[in-house]
Amino acid sequence: MSASSSEAAGVASADVDPAVAPSVAVPAQAGAREPRPPVSLSPSRAADFMQCPLLYRLRVIDKLPEKPSAAATRGTVVHTVLERLFDLPSGQRTPERAVAMVRPAWEALSAERPELAELFGEDVAGLGTWLADADKLVERYFTLEDPNRLEPARRELYVETTLEDGLVLRGVVDRLDVAPAGDLRVVDYKTGKAPSPMFQDKPLFQMKFYALVLWRQGGRVPRRLQLVYLGSGDVITYDPDEGELLAVERKLRALWEAIDLATRTGEWLPRKSKLCGWCDHREVCPEFGGTPPVYPLPVVPAP
Repeated sequence: MSASSSEAAGVASADVDPAVAPSVAVPAQAGAREPRPPVSLSPSRAADFMQCPLLYRLRVIDKLPEKPSAAATRGTVVHTVLERLFDLPSGQRTPERAVAMVRPAWEALSAERPELAELFGEDVAGLGTWLADADKLVERYFTLEDPNRLEPARRELYVETTLEDGLVLRGVVDRLDVAPAGDLRVVDYKTGKAPSPMFQDKPLFQMKFYALVLWRQGGRVPRRLQLVYLGSGDVITYDPDEGELLAVERKLRALWEAIDLATRTGEWLPRKSKLCGWCDHREVCPEFGGTPPVYPLPVVPAP
């Protein structure tokens, strides 16, 4: 079992000693929200299931808590800044104004989520370095786009559609640009580094997911999908067509059928990979000598 984190490279959880791992099923953690069957699919949860079905279960059904990540939190702060940047009038969207938003964005986020305090504790220098890294990511954005020449139609846009078979697809688009002729451009900010061409399928799948939802919502296939990698200063673009989006739809239907079967039977198999080193749930993973919590939903025997 493993946890996806494109920006957590080099931060590994401690190995679990099989000799001290629990040998019986452990109860679900106290304070967790009431478990319930999944009702919709988002790009991140689809990626979780493809990466490791057990990870999907622990996140979606058991809702086990996960430790805050400095990289993911920095990504949230940077996304907030880039969203609010467009509140300023054209001509005032400067690197200096954007960087000045970083600390207020962090302060607001940490006030909203007190658990983030454990990221740095009393390490003032560590927090300063982390904020400086966020500043650099924001500054790099201005080398990739000129926000003064852009007027996004929507920012942080929640999108949702229901397919004919009842599958609900949902997600949040960082930015949607609409050309005068009506062409759509879907933009997603990434604070990590751009993958090599061999490993672009995963981020492009996320973008095609958004394109599919927007197409089903409004009847128009987005003209362009654009990934902005602030960590490396790269921009990846892709122009989808209907045939590709139909293939994505078929894949998502098959994925949902597999999720539905696992939900009903309780059979969520772990899938070991290199990403396991960053997973918060290794202590309850059979691949590392652990035992998952008691499955909290009714079980129907597999056919």
